[in-house]
Order: sequence, then C-alpha cells, then structure tokens
Amino acid sequence: MMAYPVYLAPMEDVTDPAFRLLCKRYGADRVYTEFVNADALVRDVASTTRKLQIHDEERPVSIQIYGKDPESMADAARIVEQAKPDFIDINFGCPVKKVAGKGAGAGLLREPDKMLAITRAVVNAVHLPVTVKTRLGWDAEHKIIVDLAEALQDCGIAEIAIHGRTRAQMYTGEADWKLIGEVKNNPRMHIPVIGNGDITTPERAKECFDRYGVDAIMVGRASFGCPWIFAEIKDYLEGTSPSRMPAPKTMSEKIEVLKEHVLRSIDWIGDERKGIIHSRRHFANSPVFKGLYNFKALRIELLRADTKDEVFDIMRRIVEMYGV
Repeated sequence: MMAYPVYLAPMEDVTDPAFRLLCKRYGADRVYTEFVNADALVRDVASTTRKLQIHDEERPVSIQIYGKDPESMADAARIVEQAKPDFIDINFGCPVKKVAGKGAGAGLLREPDKMLAITRAVVNAVHLPVTVKTRLGWDAEHKIIVDLAEALQDCGIAEIAIHGRTRAQMYTGEADWKLIGEVKNNPRMHIPVIGNGDITTPERAKECFDRYGVDAIMVGRASFGCPWIFAEIKDYLEGTSPSRMPAPKTMSEKIEVLKEHVLRSIDWIGDERKGIIHSRRHFANSPVFKGLYNFKALRIELLRADTKDEVFDIMRRIVEMYGV
C-alpha cells in the first residue's frame, strides 16, 4: 500500500465520471461513484444503471450501493459486479432524509443487526472485495462505531471508512477523529481503516495520518470546484510525482480546470444547459472565488449563466479583474 492513500469520497450528484476522472488526474488514489439505489438497480431504472459506467482510466474505482433489505442489496451487488469495479462499497453513512429517513444509509445505524445482515448478504453474494462507509452512530448518545466496526469486520468486509460525525450532526459541527483513531487502534481490528471528515488542507491531511494512524483518508466536500486538492495533499505528503498532474497555481490555471470540468459535464450529461447547471455546485463552492473583493454581482451572473460561452466569458472577465 502507498504511504499516504487519499481517496475521493462518494457524493451524490458530484462524483460522476466527469469529476472522478479529473480528481484521478490530480492524484486521487481511489474514486467512488455516486450512490446507487439497490432497489432501482434491481428494477433496471435507466438513471440508476447509468451510474455503473466506469472507465479504466479512473481505476481503482468503487461502486457504492445503498438499500435497506439484505436480499435486494445482494441482488444489486451481483449486478454491480458485472460492471467490473475494483470494489463494491456499502453506504451506511448518508444522512439525508430521503435515504436515512427511509431506513437506508445512516438510518441503519439505528438497526445495527440489520446492517450486519445486509453486509453479510452482500459479502456472500459477490467475489469482489466489499467495503463499508459509515458514521460514528445515530446521535451523540449512540456512538457505536468501535464495536460496530469490529462486527462489520467479522462479516467479511475488506475495509471500513468512517465519517467522524453522527447522523444527527449531518454535516454540522466538527468531525470527531478521536473515535476514528480508537477504531484504528483497536487491537482486534485488522482491516484498513479510512478516515473521513473535515479534511480541507494538506496540513490537516497529514495530521490525520500522523495523529490517528489511519490507513487512508477521504476528501469529500473540500474537492468541490477543486479537484486539484488531491495533488496539493499528495505533494505535501509525498513530494511531487510525474505520475499525476501538478496542482494549478494561478487563478488562470485553476479556471482552465473548471472550464474543462464544464465541458466534461456537458459531454457526460449530453445537454449543454443541464451540464452547466450540474457544474454550478462546483462554481458556488470553489476556493478560486472565495474572498474576492466586490465579487457578488459576478458570482450571481456566473451561477445564472446557461451556455458554456456565457460561463467562459464570465470566467475570462474574472481572470482579467482578479487574476494573478
């Protein structure tokens, strides 16, 4: 295993092939698909089966599935295996109401026995390594992750990724890495432990490796509009490498990456306007535009643009006004 593995966390409406390939280029050691609904996959819903499309250039890649029924999750895993990912990941961590509120994702933290039954069913259904991504517990009074991780390991999973928040926290407050470290330092744990939550800088990434001893880290929201964060982290941890693109330094270089993402999104979705709308989350959160003086009007204009020519023209003006 490489010294400091850094993974792109699975995120709905974010980690599609367009974005995954960019993150891979900048050094992500593993990428994950968006969430794949097991029931919809078994029913052969086109928008769901489309999420199984992966490219050799993004390997190693993991396809993540979620659901609340052991049988349908096992069936979905068999379908996923035919797409030939490198890993199948089970989503026990998504906190949003439409997933957790229906008893899937982080909702299963209230039913650990059911979570274990699903895990065993998936592991037994496929030959690929099965991994799990979860949270500390349902709420502050039920942080069950230390015992849960051990039980999940006993089900036969190959790795566990832990987001350092409870479901009740959603994405608020600070991630609690102490409990992630406790899982890693449990002498009965022998599978890799991946830490996730609030890794926004190379310095924080190194601190998480050094202080908590995790085998890998996951970067999630900090990658929005910033796929080069992987190169920044890897350069800080390991030094520059000819095997990945160097992180862009200037505003102009960074905006060129954002423009490429727009083009990739349009190509992936097959519709110019929808591709641009899909990219807006990245514009809205990109560090490229943070802290620019008197930027509000241009920001609104950027987030309302409907064509790539409009978007690119606004970006050109931004570089002219603020670029270095």
